[in-house]
Amino acid sequence: MKITKESFFGNKYISAVSAIVCCLLWGSAFACIKKGYEIFGIGDDYRSQILFAGIRFFIAGVMVIVAGSIIEKKILIPKKQSIGYVGALALTQTVMQYVFFYIGLAHTTGVNASVINGAGNLFTIVIACLIKQDKITVRKAVGCILGFGGVLTATLFQGVSGEFSFLGEGFILISAVSYGFSGALIKKFSSKENPVTLSGYQFLTGGAIMIIAGAAAGGRIETATAGGIFLLLYMAFISAAAYTLWGLLLKYNNVSRIAVYGFVNPIAGSLLSAVILNEYSSLGIFTLVALVLVAAGIFVVNYNKTDLKEKKSPQNTEQNENEENGKMVEDAAQGEENGAGRKENKNADETEEKSD
Repeated sequence: MKITKESFFGNKYISAVSAIVCCLLWGSAFACIKKGYEIFGIGDDYRSQILFAGIRFFIAGVMVIVAGSIIEKKILIPKKQSIGYVGALALTQTVMQYVFFYIGLAHTTGVNASVINGAGNLFTIVIACLIKQDKITVRKAVGCILGFGGVLTATLFQGVSGEFSFLGEGFILISAVSYGFSGALIKKFSSKENPVTLSGYQFLTGGAIMIIAGAAAGGRIETATAGGIFLLLYMAFISAAAYTLWGLLLKYNNVSRIAVYGFVNPIAGSLLSAVILNEYSSLGIFTLVALVLVAAGIFVVNYNKTDLKEKKSPQNTEQNENEENGKMVEDAAQGEENGAGRKENKNADETEEKSD
C-alpha cells in the first residue's frame, strides 16, 4: 500500500503526535522570547521587539524554503495566484499576531500569556464554523464558553497582581484572535497551494515587513553572544517546524480535530515559563483554574464518542474474524450442496429423457 501525504498526516495517531510536538515547541517560545529580550538588551522598547521578531521570522522563512526545496527536489516558488494568499497569511499569521504578541509578552508574565494564547485554538474553531469550514454544535458552543471562561479568569483575576494590562493581557488576546483567523486561512489556501510554500514565503514576507518597520522606527539589537545566536536560531526553528507541520495537519484533517491538541500549548508554556523564568509565583489558583477551563473547553469541542465505539478489542476482532471465516466455510459448503443437488437433478432429467 502506497503511503501518501493525505494518508500519513490524516492518520489520527500520527496527527495527534505531530500536533502535540507543535504545541510543545510553541510552549517553549514564551520563555525563549523573554530570555531573548534580556540577552539582546531589548527590554520594553516595542520598536526593538518588532525588529527582533522580524529577524526571527525572516530566518524561519529561509529555513522552511531551503528545507522544503531539498525535500521536494526543486526550488519552492509560489504560484502567481498564490501571491495574495502569501500576503494575507503574512499579515494575519506573522505581522498582526506577533507584533501584538511580542509587545504583550513584555508587559505580562510568560505564564499568563501562555494561558490566554491558548484560546487561539478556540478562536480558530469559532471562525471556521462562521465561514462554514466546520459545523457549529451544542458541544462546540459549550466548549467555547469554557475556553473563554478560562481567558476571562486569566485576565480579570491574575494570580499575583490582580491587575489587567491592555498592553499585556489585552495584546496577547488580540494576538490569539489573529491566530484564529490565520488558522482558517491556512485551511482554505492550502487546498490551492503547497502548505510548505505558503509557510516559508509568508514568514519571509512578514519577517521582512517587521524588520523594515522596526528598524525605521529606531529599533536596535545589541551584539549577541554565541548563546544569543543559538537562541535566535532555535526560535526561528520553532516557527519553521511547528507552523509548517501545523499547516499540513490542517490541510489533511478537520479543523476542530487538530485544535483539540492546542491545550498542550498553554500548559507547556505555563510550566516552562515558570521553570525557566522563575515565575512560580504566577502559578496562582486563578491561573490553574484558567488552564483547566481552557483545556476542558478544547477537549469538549473535539470529544467524539464515535471513535470510542468504533474501537475493537483484539478478542472481539479475533471473534469477528472467526465468525466471518466460519460463515464463509458454511456458505461454501452450502454452495457445494446446492451444486451437487443441481447436478443430481440434471442427471435424473437426462435419464428420464432417455427412457422416453
